[in-house]
Amino acid sequence: METDNLYSEIYDLKNLIFAWKKARKGKTKKLYVIEFEKNLGENLRKLKFELMSKTYNPEPLKTFILRDPKTRKISKSAFRDRIVHHALVRIIEPIFDKTFIYDSCANRIGKGNLFALKRFDLFKRKVTNNLKSEAFCFKADIKHYFKEVNHEILIEILARKIKDEKVIWLINQILENCTSTSLERERERDASKIQLIERECLLEI
Repeated sequence: METDNLYSEIYDLKNLIFAWKKARKGKTKKLYVIEFEKNLGENLRKLKFELMSKTYNPEPLKTFILRDPKTRKISKSAFRDRIVHHALVRIIEPIFDKTFIYDSCANRIGKGNLFALKRFDLFKRKVTNNLKSEAFCFKADIKHYFKEVNHEILIEILARKIKDEKVIWLINQILENCTSTSLERERERDASKIQLIERECLLEI
């Protein structure tokens, strides 16, 4: 696939319509979806224009606490931005998918939980001589993985495969939105700490 002229494919109206359908799947009764779809054609054309003219700016992320059962802080993009995410992924995913190892299953078409379980069972039987011997499986999770990813290194890796600078610009817009939201939360926490210290000092006086 040619990677130095992809940007127009991202904001193509057909691609945005496909992306809207993906973004709304399972969420058709959500108020933010209903509001967006009141002026669907106009909203999609506006997104197309913003992307085409490079005036697109993502809305600030909304943060909330999720307990499932582990407590996690989740940052959620606005619905219009999720449409852009799907539009972007639909165009660049084929470029990167073929570079992944066969047994990488996360968020890959045709490789869901069932595929992963079948591959695990295959390897389990291989290393245990068809369950005749003992084996161990290492399960791990990287804490705050997405938050800690170095964006400069990530962009450098992406730019090796994607030569269209406008696509890289769009990816940067999305990443910078995540970074700015994180920085704002850190500033808020720092401000809260300062206020607490000031109150404690006043009490001591």
